[in-house]
Amino acid sequence: MREIVGNPFRPVIFEQEWRTSDVLSLAKGIYELSAFDRMPILADALQDAGCDNSDILNHCRGAGLHVRGCWVVDHVLGKE
Repeated sequence: MREIVGNPFRPVIFEQEWRTSDVLSLAKGIYELSAFDRMPILADALQDAGCDNSDILNHCRGAGLHVRGCWVVDHVLGKE
């Protein structure tokens, strides 16, 4: 459930400046190809873009199962 909606008790504000071309390209590829093995790379790109939100970064780097509808990928792509 948290893969899709995140933590409802700690809502995340996703900053527009984190949506760099690299971040968007990675998220698009992850979404379209279900390439969730690239989530740690997305975390690195988000961090390079200035993201310091531990919920976002830890989710991307976490060992848990990722699926289409992942709240981080959806936030990046504006599917929220």
